[in-house]
Amino acid sequence: MAEQRIGRQTPTQSVVIPYRDTKGPEAVRLYNKKNRACHDWQQLQIYDIMAVDENGLWLHMKYGLAVPRRNGKNEVIIMRELWGLVNGEKIMHTAHRTTTSHSAWERLITALSRAGYREGTDFKSTAQKGLETITMLINGGGSIQFRTRSSKGGLGEGYDLLIIDEAQEYTTDQESALQYVVTDSSNPQTIMTGTPPTAVSVGTVFTEFRNDVFAKEKKGGWAEWSVDKLYPVIDLEMAELKELWYEVNPSLGLTLTERSVADESRKDEIDYCIQRLGLWLLHNQKSAISQTEWEELQLTHPPKLQRRLFAAVKYGKDGTNVALSVSVKTKDDLRFVECIDCRSVRDGNGWIVDYLKRMKPEKIVINGQAGQNNLAKDLKENHVKNVLLPTVKEVISAASAFEQAIFSQQLCHMGQPSLTQAASNCEHRMIGSSGGFGYKALKEGIEIAILESVMLAFWACNESKEKKVQRINY
Repeated sequence: MAEQRIGRQTPTQSVVIPYRDTKGPEAVRLYNKKNRACHDWQQLQIYDIMAVDENGLWLHMKYGLAVPRRNGKNEVIIMRELWGLVNGEKIMHTAHRTTTSHSAWERLITALSRAGYREGTDFKSTAQKGLETITMLINGGGSIQFRTRSSKGGLGEGYDLLIIDEAQEYTTDQESALQYVVTDSSNPQTIMTGTPPTAVSVGTVFTEFRNDVFAKEKKGGWAEWSVDKLYPVIDLEMAELKELWYEVNPSLGLTLTERSVADESRKDEIDYCIQRLGLWLLHNQKSAISQTEWEELQLTHPPKLQRRLFAAVKYGKDGTNVALSVSVKTKDDLRFVECIDCRSVRDGNGWIVDYLKRMKPEKIVINGQAGQNNLAKDLKENHVKNVLLPTVKEVISAASAFEQAIFSQQLCHMGQPSLTQAASNCEHRMIGSSGGFGYKALKEGIEIAILESVMLAFWACNESKEKKVQRINY
Protein backbone atom coordinates (compact mmCIF):
# COMPACT_ATOMS: atom_id res chain seq x y z
CA MET A 1 0.00 0.00 0.00
CA ALA A 2 1.47 3.36 -1.07
CA GLU A 3 2.33 5.78 1.73
CA GLN A 4 -0.02 8.76 1.89
CA ARG A 5 1.59 11.95 0.62
CA ILE A 6 1.62 15.01 2.87
CA GLY A 7 2.64 18.62 2.39
CA ARG A 8 6.09 19.97 3.07
CA GLN A 9 6.61 20.13 6.85
CA THR A 10 9.41 22.71 6.87
CA PRO A 11 9.00 26.36 5.79
CA THR A 12 10.03 27.39 2.30
CA GLN A 13 11.62 30.47 3.91
CA SER A 14 12.39 31.19 7.54
CA VAL A 15 14.54 33.23 9.88
CA VAL A 16 15.16 31.72 13.32
CA ILE A 17 17.60 32.89 15.98
CA PRO A 18 19.76 29.86 16.92
CA TYR A 19 18.73 28.34 20.26
CA ARG A 20 19.48 25.48 22.63
CA ASP A 21 16.34 25.47 24.74
CA THR A 22 12.63 25.95 24.14
CA LYS A 23 9.36 25.77 26.07
CA GLY A 24 7.78 24.23 22.98
CA PRO A 25 7.65 20.62 24.28
CA GLU A 26 5.60 21.78 27.27
CA ALA A 27 3.08 23.44 24.95
CA VAL A 28 2.92 20.37 22.71
CA ARG A 29 2.25 18.05 25.67
CA LEU A 30 -0.62 20.27 26.84
CA TYR A 31 -2.13 20.39 23.36
CA ASN A 32 -1.73 16.66 22.65
CA LYS A 33 -3.79 15.46 25.61
CA LYS A 34 -6.97 13.45 24.95
CA ASN A 35 -5.60 11.57 21.90
CA ARG A 36 -4.97 14.75 19.92
CA ALA A 37 -1.66 15.32 18.13
CA CYS A 38 -0.30 18.37 16.36
CA HIS A 39 1.34 18.06 12.96
CA ASP A 40 5.12 18.04 12.61
CA TRP A 41 5.18 21.51 11.04
CA GLN A 42 3.07 22.93 13.86
CA GLN A 43 5.40 21.36 16.42
CA LEU A 44 8.42 22.85 14.65
CA GLN A 45 6.81 26.28 14.69
CA ILE A 46 5.90 26.22 18.38
CA TYR A 47 9.44 25.07 19.21
CA ASP A 48 10.87 28.04 17.30
CA ILE A 49 8.34 30.53 18.67
CA MET A 50 8.95 29.44 22.26
CA ALA A 51 12.76 29.32 22.08
CA VAL A 52 14.37 30.84 25.18
CA ASP A 53 17.81 32.17 26.10
CA GLU A 54 19.96 31.20 29.08
CA ASN A 55 17.77 33.39 31.33
CA GLY A 56 14.54 31.76 30.22
CA LEU A 57 13.43 34.80 28.17
CA TRP A 58 11.86 34.56 24.71
CA LEU A 59 14.51 34.77 21.99
CA HIS A 60 11.91 35.87 19.44
CA MET A 61 10.17 38.84 21.02
CA LYS A 62 8.44 39.20 17.67
CA TYR A 63 7.55 36.32 15.36
CA GLY A 64 5.65 36.18 12.08
CA LEU A 65 3.97 33.09 10.61
CA ALA A 66 2.43 33.08 7.11
CA VAL A 67 0.71 29.94 5.80
CA PRO A 68 -1.90 29.55 3.01
CA ARG A 69 -5.50 29.29 4.13
CA ARG A 70 -7.05 26.29 5.90
CA ASN A 71 -3.73 24.74 6.92
CA GLY A 72 -4.21 25.15 10.66
CA LYS A 73 -1.91 27.99 11.64
CA ASN A 74 -4.45 28.86 14.34
CA GLU A 75 -3.56 25.62 16.11
CA VAL A 76 -0.03 26.96 16.61
CA ILE A 77 -1.53 30.01 18.31
CA ILE A 78 -3.76 27.77 20.46
CA MET A 79 -0.69 25.88 21.70
CA ARG A 80 1.03 29.13 22.60
CA GLU A 81 -2.03 30.62 24.31
CA LEU A 82 -2.83 27.39 26.18
CA TRP A 83 0.68 27.31 27.63
CA GLY A 84 0.43 31.00 28.50
CA LEU A 85 -2.84 30.58 30.38
CA VAL A 86 -1.60 27.60 32.38
CA ASN A 87 1.61 29.46 33.22
CA GLY A 88 0.01 32.69 34.43
CA GLU A 89 0.53 34.95 31.41
CA LYS A 90 -1.72 37.88 30.61
CA ILE A 91 -2.65 37.68 26.90
CA MET A 92 -4.31 39.93 24.33
CA HIS A 93 -5.61 38.20 21.18
CA THR A 94 -6.61 40.61 18.40
CA ALA A 95 -8.23 39.99 15.03
CA HIS A 96 -9.51 42.09 12.15
CA ARG A 97 -13.08 40.78 12.40
CA THR A 98 -15.31 40.11 15.39
CA THR A 99 -16.27 36.68 14.00
CA THR A 100 -12.61 35.66 13.77
CA SER A 101 -11.95 36.81 17.32
CA HIS A 102 -14.97 34.91 18.63
CA SER A 103 -13.97 31.73 16.79
CA ALA A 104 -10.50 31.93 18.35
CA TRP A 105 -12.13 32.15 21.80
CA GLU A 106 -14.26 29.07 21.06
CA ARG A 107 -11.24 27.08 19.88
CA LEU A 108 -9.28 27.90 23.02
CA ILE A 109 -12.21 26.90 25.27
CA THR A 110 -12.28 23.54 23.47
CA ALA A 111 -8.50 23.13 23.83
CA LEU A 112 -8.70 23.82 27.58
CA SER A 113 -11.43 21.20 27.98
CA ARG A 114 -9.44 18.61 26.01
CA ALA A 115 -6.42 19.35 28.19
CA GLY A 116 -8.49 18.38 31.23
CA TYR A 117 -9.45 21.81 32.58
CA ARG A 118 -13.05 22.32 33.63
CA GLU A 119 -14.97 25.54 33.26
CA GLY A 120 -16.23 26.83 36.58
CA THR A 121 -13.61 24.89 38.51
CA ASP A 122 -10.34 25.55 36.71
CA PHE A 123 -11.28 28.55 34.57
CA LYS A 124 -14.10 30.96 33.84
CA SER A 125 -15.03 32.69 30.60
CA THR A 126 -17.07 35.56 29.18
CA ALA A 127 -18.83 34.87 25.88
CA GLN A 128 -19.97 38.37 24.87
CA LYS A 129 -18.93 38.92 21.25
CA GLY A 130 -16.18 41.47 20.97
CA LEU A 131 -15.43 41.24 24.70
CA GLU A 132 -14.60 37.55 25.16
CA THR A 133 -12.34 36.57 28.04
CA ILE A 134 -10.89 33.47 29.69
CA THR A 135 -9.44 33.58 33.21
CA MET A 136 -7.72 30.70 34.96
CA LEU A 137 -8.82 30.06 38.54
CA ILE A 138 -5.69 28.01 39.22
CA ASN A 139 -1.97 28.08 38.32
CA GLY A 140 -1.39 31.77 38.91
CA GLY A 141 -4.51 33.12 37.27
CA GLY A 142 -3.48 33.50 33.64
CA SER A 143 -5.97 35.40 31.49
CA ILE A 144 -6.72 36.24 27.88
CA GLN A 145 -8.88 38.90 26.24
CA PHE A 146 -10.15 38.69 22.65
CA ARG A 147 -10.66 41.96 20.77
CA THR A 148 -11.09 43.33 17.28
CA ARG A 149 -8.41 45.86 16.41
CA SER A 150 -8.77 49.62 16.30
CA SER A 151 -6.42 52.58 16.47
CA LYS A 152 -7.19 52.84 20.21
CA GLY A 153 -7.57 49.18 21.21
CA GLY A 154 -5.50 48.09 24.18
CA LEU A 155 -4.29 51.52 25.24
CA GLY A 156 -3.58 51.74 28.97
CA GLU A 157 -3.53 47.96 29.47
CA GLY A 158 -0.53 45.70 29.98
CA TYR A 159 0.03 42.15 28.69
CA ASP A 160 2.77 39.55 28.36
CA LEU A 161 1.69 38.13 25.01
CA LEU A 162 0.11 39.97 22.07
CA ILE A 163 -1.43 37.91 19.25
CA ILE A 164 -2.08 39.63 15.91
CA ASP A 165 -4.44 37.32 13.99
CA GLU A 166 -5.31 38.19 10.36
CA ALA A 167 -2.03 40.11 10.36
CA GLN A 168 -2.33 41.01 6.67
CA GLU A 169 -4.91 43.59 7.83
CA TYR A 170 -2.72 45.02 10.62
CA THR A 171 -2.30 48.75 9.96
CA THR A 172 0.30 51.22 11.19
CA ASP A 173 -2.17 53.18 13.30
CA GLN A 174 -3.29 49.96 14.99
CA GLU A 175 0.33 49.06 15.63
CA SER A 176 0.88 52.48 17.19
CA ALA A 177 -1.92 51.75 19.63
CA LEU A 178 -1.00 48.13 20.40
CA GLN A 179 2.78 47.88 20.31
CA TYR A 180 3.15 49.34 23.80
CA VAL A 181 0.73 46.98 25.58
CA VAL A 182 3.53 44.45 26.20
CA THR A 183 6.18 47.01 27.13
CA ASP A 184 5.76 46.58 30.89
CA SER A 185 6.07 42.79 30.78
CA SER A 186 9.32 41.28 32.05
CA ASN A 187 9.18 38.74 29.21
CA PRO A 188 7.04 40.12 26.34
CA GLN A 189 6.23 38.47 23.03
CA THR A 190 4.24 39.50 19.95
CA ILE A 191 3.14 36.92 17.36
CA MET A 192 1.69 37.88 13.99
CA THR A 193 -0.02 35.25 11.88
CA GLY A 194 -1.88 35.45 8.60
CA THR A 195 -1.58 35.16 4.83
CA PRO A 196 0.17 37.46 2.35
CA PRO A 197 -1.86 40.63 1.67
CA THR A 198 -4.36 40.56 -1.20
CA ALA A 199 -5.55 43.38 -3.43
CA VAL A 200 -8.07 44.47 -0.78
CA SER A 201 -5.88 44.11 2.30
CA VAL A 202 -5.30 47.38 4.14
CA GLY A 203 -2.44 46.38 6.42
CA THR A 204 1.25 47.05 5.83
CA VAL A 205 2.87 46.09 9.15
CA PHE A 206 3.01 42.33 8.41
CA THR A 207 4.75 42.89 5.07
CA GLU A 208 7.16 45.45 6.51
CA PHE A 209 8.13 43.15 9.38
CA ARG A 210 8.78 40.33 6.91
CA ASN A 211 10.95 42.56 4.75
CA ASP A 212 12.87 43.90 7.74
CA VAL A 213 13.57 40.43 9.17
CA PHE A 214 14.80 39.10 5.82
CA ALA A 215 16.94 42.22 5.37
CA LYS A 216 18.26 41.76 8.94
CA GLU A 217 17.10 45.27 9.80
CA LYS A 218 14.99 43.90 12.67
CA LYS A 219 15.69 41.06 15.05
CA GLY A 220 12.88 38.53 15.14
CA GLY A 221 11.58 35.23 13.83
CA TRP A 222 9.71 34.46 10.63
CA ALA A 223 8.39 31.37 8.84
CA GLU A 224 6.39 31.06 5.64
CA TRP A 225 5.20 28.53 3.09
CA SER A 226 5.18 30.31 -0.27
CA VAL A 227 5.92 30.17 -3.97
CA ASP A 228 8.48 32.63 -5.29
CA LYS A 229 6.63 33.84 -8.39
CA LEU A 230 3.22 34.27 -9.95
CA TYR A 231 2.12 31.06 -11.69
CA PRO A 232 -0.42 30.87 -14.57
CA VAL A 233 -2.51 28.47 -12.51
CA ILE A 234 -5.41 28.41 -14.99
CA ASP A 235 -3.18 26.88 -17.67
CA LEU A 236 -1.10 24.56 -15.47
CA GLU A 237 -1.50 20.81 -15.83
CA MET A 238 -3.02 19.25 -12.71
CA ALA A 239 0.15 17.28 -11.97
CA GLU A 240 2.25 20.45 -11.94
CA LEU A 241 -0.33 22.31 -9.85
CA LYS A 242 -0.39 19.48 -7.30
CA GLU A 243 3.37 19.77 -6.89
CA LEU A 244 2.89 23.40 -5.94
CA TRP A 245 0.11 22.49 -3.50
CA TYR A 246 2.29 20.02 -1.64
CA GLU A 247 5.25 22.41 -1.55
CA VAL A 248 3.40 25.24 0.24
CA ASN A 249 0.48 23.60 2.08
CA PRO A 250 1.93 21.71 5.06
CA SER A 251 -1.40 20.21 6.13
CA LEU A 252 -2.28 18.81 2.70
CA GLY A 253 -2.83 15.08 3.10
CA LEU A 254 -3.37 15.55 6.85
CA THR A 255 -6.38 17.79 7.52
CA LEU A 256 -6.54 19.42 4.09
CA THR A 257 -7.53 17.22 1.14
CA GLU A 258 -6.67 17.34 -2.55
CA ARG A 259 -10.36 17.18 -3.35
CA SER A 260 -11.22 20.33 -1.39
CA VAL A 261 -8.26 22.26 -2.82
CA ALA A 262 -9.05 21.14 -6.38
CA ASP A 263 -12.57 22.54 -5.99
CA GLU A 264 -11.27 26.09 -5.40
CA SER A 265 -11.67 28.52 -8.28
CA ARG A 266 -8.51 29.55 -10.16
CA LYS A 267 -10.09 32.26 -12.30
CA ASP A 268 -8.37 35.05 -10.35
CA GLU A 269 -4.78 33.91 -10.75
CA ILE A 270 -3.24 36.56 -8.49
CA ASP A 271 -5.69 35.92 -5.66
CA TYR A 272 -5.27 32.15 -5.99
CA CYS A 273 -1.48 32.41 -5.90
CA ILE A 274 -1.72 34.56 -2.77
CA GLN A 275 -4.39 32.62 -0.86
CA ARG A 276 -3.54 29.02 -1.82
CA LEU A 277 0.13 29.23 -2.83
CA GLY A 278 1.28 31.89 -0.36
CA LEU A 279 2.66 34.32 -2.95
CA TRP A 280 4.15 37.55 -1.62
CA LEU A 281 3.92 40.25 -4.26
CA LEU A 282 6.70 42.82 -4.42
CA HIS A 283 4.38 45.45 -3.02
CA ASN A 284 1.15 45.95 -1.16
CA GLN A 285 -1.41 46.42 -3.92
CA LYS A 286 -3.65 48.83 -2.05
CA SER A 287 -2.60 52.46 -2.40
CA ALA A 288 -3.10 54.84 0.53
CA ILE A 289 -4.79 57.14 -2.00
CA SER A 290 -6.88 55.35 -4.62
CA GLN A 291 -6.87 56.41 -8.26
CA THR A 292 -10.60 57.09 -8.02
CA GLU A 293 -10.15 59.39 -5.02
CA TRP A 294 -7.40 61.31 -6.79
CA GLU A 295 -9.21 61.58 -10.13
CA GLU A 296 -12.32 62.95 -8.39
CA LEU A 297 -10.23 66.03 -7.55
CA GLN A 298 -9.25 66.69 -11.18
CA LEU A 299 -10.55 69.87 -12.82
CA THR A 300 -11.74 70.07 -16.42
CA HIS A 301 -10.74 73.73 -16.81
CA PRO A 302 -7.91 75.75 -15.23
CA PRO A 303 -9.07 77.32 -11.97
CA LYS A 304 -9.21 81.01 -11.11
CA LEU A 305 -6.30 81.49 -8.73
CA GLN A 306 -5.51 83.94 -6.00
CA ARG A 307 -2.20 85.75 -6.19
CA ARG A 308 -0.16 84.11 -3.41
CA LEU A 309 2.04 81.21 -4.53
CA PHE A 310 3.59 78.57 -2.25
CA ALA A 311 6.36 76.21 -3.30
CA ALA A 312 8.02 73.05 -2.01
CA VAL A 313 11.13 71.12 -2.99
CA LYS A 314 11.55 67.46 -2.05
CA TYR A 315 14.76 65.50 -2.52
CA GLY A 316 14.12 61.79 -3.02
CA LYS A 317 15.09 59.42 -0.24
CA ASP A 318 17.68 57.66 -2.40
CA GLY A 319 19.23 60.97 -3.46
CA THR A 320 18.57 60.39 -7.17
CA ASN A 321 15.86 62.95 -8.02
CA VAL A 322 14.45 66.23 -6.77
CA ALA A 323 10.91 67.52 -7.34
CA LEU A 324 9.54 71.07 -7.28
CA SER A 325 5.82 71.71 -6.77
CA VAL A 326 3.51 74.65 -6.09
CA SER A 327 0.15 75.30 -4.49
CA VAL A 328 -2.23 78.26 -4.75
CA LYS A 329 -5.64 78.97 -3.25
CA THR A 330 -8.43 79.21 -5.81
CA LYS A 331 -11.14 81.84 -5.85
CA ASP A 332 -13.59 79.26 -4.46
CA ASP A 333 -11.17 78.47 -1.58
CA LEU A 334 -9.77 75.14 -2.80
CA ARG A 335 -6.03 74.37 -2.77
CA PHE A 336 -4.74 73.87 -6.31
CA VAL A 337 -1.54 71.78 -6.59
CA GLU A 338 0.85 71.10 -9.44
CA CYS A 339 4.29 69.60 -9.90
CA ILE A 340 6.55 71.97 -11.84
CA ASP A 341 9.27 69.42 -12.60
CA CYS A 342 11.19 66.45 -11.30
CA ARG A 343 14.82 66.09 -12.37
CA SER A 344 17.97 64.24 -11.51
CA VAL A 345 20.01 65.86 -8.74
CA ARG A 346 22.92 65.73 -11.19
CA ASP A 347 21.29 68.63 -13.02
CA GLY A 348 22.10 70.80 -10.00
CA ASN A 349 19.94 73.39 -8.26
CA GLY A 350 20.12 76.10 -10.93
CA TRP A 351 16.74 75.36 -12.46
CA ILE A 352 15.07 75.42 -9.04
CA VAL A 353 16.76 78.70 -8.05
CA ASP A 354 15.83 80.33 -11.36
CA TYR A 355 12.17 79.39 -11.00
CA LEU A 356 11.90 80.53 -7.39
CA LYS A 357 13.70 83.84 -8.10
CA ARG A 358 11.25 84.53 -10.92
CA MET A 359 8.05 83.48 -9.14
CA LYS A 360 8.86 84.86 -5.64
CA PRO A 361 6.67 82.43 -3.59
CA GLU A 362 5.27 83.50 -0.23
CA LYS A 363 6.99 80.48 1.34
CA ILE A 364 9.40 77.83 0.10
CA VAL A 365 9.51 74.48 1.93
CA ILE A 366 12.61 72.35 1.35
CA ASN A 367 12.80 68.76 2.62
CA GLY A 368 15.21 65.88 2.12
CA GLN A 369 18.65 65.40 3.61
CA ALA A 370 20.11 64.68 0.17
CA GLY A 371 20.19 68.36 -0.71
CA GLN A 372 18.09 70.68 1.43
CA ASN A 373 21.02 72.49 3.08
CA ASN A 374 22.82 73.10 -0.20
CA LEU A 375 19.66 74.46 -1.83
CA ALA A 376 18.94 76.70 1.16
CA LYS A 377 22.47 78.09 0.82
CA ASP A 378 22.06 78.66 -2.95
CA LEU A 379 18.77 80.50 -2.39
CA LYS A 380 20.28 82.69 0.29
CA GLU A 381 23.15 83.64 -2.02
CA ASN A 382 20.58 84.59 -4.67
CA HIS A 383 18.58 86.67 -2.17
CA VAL A 384 15.57 84.36 -2.26
CA LYS A 385 13.76 84.60 1.08
CA ASN A 386 10.97 82.85 3.02
CA VAL A 387 12.70 79.46 3.10
CA LEU A 388 11.57 76.82 5.61
CA LEU A 389 13.30 73.53 6.44
CA PRO A 390 10.43 71.68 8.16
CA THR A 391 10.78 69.66 11.35
CA VAL A 392 9.67 66.03 11.56
CA LYS A 393 6.56 67.18 13.42
CA GLU A 394 5.71 69.60 10.60
CA VAL A 395 6.18 66.93 7.91
CA ILE A 396 3.84 64.63 9.85
CA SER A 397 1.31 67.44 10.14
CA ALA A 398 1.61 68.13 6.41
CA ALA A 399 0.88 64.49 5.48
CA SER A 400 -2.14 64.31 7.76
CA ALA A 401 -3.60 67.60 6.48
CA PHE A 402 -2.94 66.55 2.87
CA GLU A 403 -4.93 63.32 3.19
CA GLN A 404 -7.75 65.05 5.03
CA ALA A 405 -7.98 67.57 2.19
CA ILE A 406 -8.10 64.75 -0.37
CA PHE A 407 -10.87 62.88 1.40
CA SER A 408 -12.86 66.07 2.09
CA GLN A 409 -12.22 67.24 -1.51
CA GLN A 410 -10.64 70.55 -0.51
CA LEU A 411 -7.81 70.02 -3.00
CA CYS A 412 -7.76 70.16 -6.81
CA HIS A 413 -5.35 69.51 -9.69
CA MET A 414 -5.24 69.28 -13.48
CA GLY A 415 -4.49 65.57 -13.78
CA GLN A 416 -0.75 65.49 -14.44
CA PRO A 417 0.06 61.86 -15.38
CA SER A 418 3.24 61.65 -13.27
CA LEU A 419 1.47 63.08 -10.23
CA THR A 420 -1.55 60.80 -10.70
CA GLN A 421 0.75 57.79 -10.97
CA ALA A 422 2.58 58.69 -7.74
CA ALA A 423 -0.60 59.51 -5.81
CA SER A 424 -2.43 56.31 -6.80
CA ASN A 425 0.54 54.01 -6.15
CA CYS A 426 1.69 55.06 -2.70
CA GLU A 427 1.62 53.65 0.80
CA HIS A 428 2.32 55.10 4.21
CA ARG A 429 5.78 54.97 5.73
CA MET A 430 6.16 55.44 9.44
CA ILE A 431 7.67 58.71 10.66
CA GLY A 432 8.50 59.19 14.33
CA SER A 433 7.05 57.03 17.11
CA SER A 434 3.54 58.46 17.47
CA GLY A 435 1.81 57.14 14.38
CA GLY A 436 2.99 59.85 11.96
CA PHE A 437 3.47 58.97 8.31
CA GLY A 438 4.91 60.08 5.01
CA TYR A 439 4.73 58.23 1.68
CA LYS A 440 6.66 55.63 -0.26
CA ALA A 441 6.07 54.12 -3.69
CA LEU A 442 4.30 50.81 -4.20
CA LYS A 443 6.10 50.12 -7.46
CA GLU A 444 9.63 50.50 -8.72
CA GLY A 445 10.15 53.40 -11.10
CA ILE A 446 7.68 55.74 -9.39
CA GLU A 447 9.31 58.84 -7.87
CA ILE A 448 7.43 59.49 -4.64
CA ALA A 449 9.24 62.84 -4.24
CA ILE A 450 6.70 64.21 -6.75
CA LEU A 451 3.83 63.44 -4.38
CA GLU A 452 5.66 64.57 -1.24
CA SER A 453 6.67 67.90 -2.82
CA VAL A 454 3.01 68.49 -3.71
CA MET A 455 2.05 67.52 -0.14
CA LEU A 456 4.46 70.07 1.35
CA ALA A 457 3.43 72.82 -1.06
CA PHE A 458 -0.22 72.19 -0.17
CA TRP A 459 0.64 72.35 3.53
CA ALA A 460 2.43 75.69 3.16
CA CYS A 461 -0.55 77.10 1.26
CA ASN A 462 -3.09 75.65 3.65
CA GLU A 463 -1.31 77.00 6.74
CA SER A 464 -1.05 80.53 5.37
CA LYS A 465 -3.27 83.29 6.66
CA GLU A 466 -4.71 85.96 4.44
CA LYS A 467 -3.01 89.32 4.74
CA LYS A 468 -5.39 91.89 6.08
CA VAL A 469 -5.42 95.17 4.19
CA GLN A 470 -5.16 98.08 6.56
CA ARG A 471 -7.94 100.58 6.08
CA ILE A 472 -7.80 104.13 7.36
CA ASN A 473 -11.06 106.00 7.73
CA TYR A 474 -11.31 109.75 8.21
